[in-house]
Order: sequence, then structure tokens, then C-alpha cells
Amino acid sequence: MTDFNKMEKAYKLAQECYAQLGVNTDRVLAELRNISLSLHCWQGDDVCGFENPDASLSGGGIQVTGNFPGKATNAEELRMDLKKAYSLIPGKHRLNLHAIYGEFEGKSVDRDEIRPEHFRTWIDWVSQEELKLDFNATCFSHPKANNGFTLSSKNRGIRDFWIEHVHRCREISSIIGKSQKSPCIHNLWIPDGSKDLTVEGWTYRSFLKESLDKIYEYEYSSTEMKDSLESKLFGIGSECFVAGSHEFYLGYALTKGKMICLDTGHFHPTESVADKISSVLLFFDEMLLHISRGVRWDSDHVVILNDEVRSIAKEIVRGKALSRMHFGLDFFDASINRIGAWVIGARAVLKAFLLALLEPHQILKEAEETGDNFYRLATLEENKSMPFHAVWDYYCLKMAVPPADLWISEIKQYENDVTNKRSKS
Repeated sequence: MTDFNKMEKAYKLAQECYAQLGVNTDRVLAELRNISLSLHCWQGDDVCGFENPDASLSGGGIQVTGNFPGKATNAEELRMDLKKAYSLIPGKHRLNLHAIYGEFEGKSVDRDEIRPEHFRTWIDWVSQEELKLDFNATCFSHPKANNGFTLSSKNRGIRDFWIEHVHRCREISSIIGKSQKSPCIHNLWIPDGSKDLTVEGWTYRSFLKESLDKIYEYEYSSTEMKDSLESKLFGIGSECFVAGSHEFYLGYALTKGKMICLDTGHFHPTESVADKISSVLLFFDEMLLHISRGVRWDSDHVVILNDEVRSIAKEIVRGKALSRMHFGLDFFDASINRIGAWVIGARAVLKAFLLALLEPHQILKEAEETGDNFYRLATLEENKSMPFHAVWDYYCLKMAVPPADLWISEIKQYENDVTNKRSKS
């Protein structure tokens, strides 16, 4: 059982330790409170959405493994699970919604026919919960994505279908942003690519550029919505060629004034996404970061507090770039408790930023400027054993969120009381 008095005492001791290095922990926690993560709705139901129960099986580069009991099967259950997850994550955050999560009242509504009213309940719900909403076109899990190409397809009819879909999603995003008085980020990812070797990479990318030019002909106010483009190194069914590569979108976004989205699971395992951030932000005003965890060839494992996430947080904090960043989680795991996966991932990212904010930046900067590389490295190493967890527990306590072992118990209780009963009904 957690002793809250002991937690406060532990924080005071940690506060003194960090103060000796010139770090004000109260100021750090105030800054951490401003970091907002956009939780991805698709972790809660295995990327199925509400068009039909087998949507995730319809191809297009998406595959979820596992059959843990109790997934959300409708919007009401998904909102219930999200509310539980948010209650266990300190801070005020956002929700990232895909177009397939509209509420269509049992009617058949194709992607090029979706309308703002299909998302009205979501808009009302996030307002009630004091959240903000982001949005995504869903260019996968559809018969018109089964041949591996959407916006870059050689078939004009298929391209036009997906162009219209994205047009409508951008309009919906602008309405969301206007309603919530905060820009809604509309992120575009497509699965387009080839499982084996292609000789027509130029052709596909030319079609993709043409499609994007048509999509972005109309500009919305940046106070309502912001566009981002998400690349990928490979995907299921596109192991040899991906039309929307990092280089393609980097060039396109830079010339069109759009945001680039870097997904930490969409690069080669030996690439450092952290190292890309300072390069990108020299040429872009802001960027979107989707935080995932790649394991070998699969890109969408639950985020944990590993070296990559910590390096990303440090790079952003050291560059004083927090105000230029937008953060979203992007993973799907059906082999474990889905609500617990959200909470593990979100708390891991927030811990990474806490660690980065607790670095003795002034001491490290002075050591580097004077060429004292020994002192710099030694300080970085010693900082790893500082009592950051006492600061984290205190932050959770002040944000009225269960710390330490308590949140895990709450997940298990929710599993017994709610999600296990879904499986038996």
C-alpha cells in the first residue's frame, strides 16, 4: 500500500538533491504539466472502427496480433475505456481519432461520403471531458486499398476516391478545431507500396504528388486545423517499396508549408529518430511526433521507457523545442490489457520528459563550452541514479492520479468489473 506522507517526504529529499545541481523541481513539474499527448483511439479496439466488425481484416498494411478479451466493440465502450485510461495519466491530454470511428447508426457510409455529423458525439464528448481532438483520414482497411495503393494508385478512379475521402477529413478537422478553439491536427498516412521489387517507383510517387496537390488546394485557417504527413520505411505488404517515404514527405512538406510527422516505429532499427529532430526543426516551424516502439520488423509495440524515448525527450528539451512539438501515441497490441497499454505508453513518455527536464542543463552546457568532456560525461552518468522516481510519484499525487502500484491495481479491477464481462456477454 502506498504511503502518501512518505511520498511527500521522498520528494522533499529529491528536491534538495536536484537543487544542488541547479534544478528547480517545482518549475520542472510546472513545465511537465504543459506537455499534452494525443492518445490514439485505435489501441482500444484493434483498429477495427465502426464501419463493420471486420474492418481491420480488409487489408491495406494494418495487422493487429493477439486476442486479449474485452476489447471495445462500440463507441460507448471505447469512450468508457478511454476515460479510464485518462484518469490514470497525469496531465491534460488529447484524443487522436481515425475516420473509421465515426458513428454511422448502422447505415452503410463509404469513406468518400463521411460527414461532420458522424463525429458530433465525439466532439461533444471531448468537450465534456475537457480534452482536445485530433483527426486522421483512414486510407487502409478498405476494398479500394487491397491492391496496395491508394493516393498513388495507377487507377484514376481509386485515386479520386481517396482524394475525396481526405478532402472530407480535412473539412471535418477544421470543424473540430473551430468547435474546440484549438487547432485539430489532421495527419495523413497511406500504406501504398509493393511487397516485392517494383520498377515504377517514379510513377507511383508522381501520382502521389499529384493527389496531394489536389488535396491541399484548399487551405484552412491554422487556428482551426493543421496538416501533417507521416512517412514509413516499410509496412506489411510493402516491404520493398513505400511511396510515401521519409525523403518524399520531407521534401513535399517543406515546399508546401505542411508539418512532417516522424513515427518512431517507421525507421530502420539502427536509425535515431532523436537525431532527426534538430535537423527537421531548423527548416520547419513545428512537427508532429508519433511515439511507438519498433521491434525488429514490426513497428507498433507498446511504448516503454527505453533509451530511444529518453533520447527523443532529451533532444527536444535541450533544444528548447517543446512549444514547437506535437505528440501522439501510435501503437496497437491486442495481446495484453488494452487500457493498460495506453497507460503504460503515456506514462513512459511523460517519465522520459521528466527525466529530460531534470537534467542539470546549465552545468552540462558549461562543461561542453569549456571543453571539459570528462565532467560532462561523468555528470550525465551520475544523473542516471538521481531520485527522479520520487519526483514522478509526487507529480502523480499532485495531479490526483494514482502513483506506483496503485494504477496497476485499478487496471486489474476495471478488467474484472468491466472488460471481462464484455467477453462473457
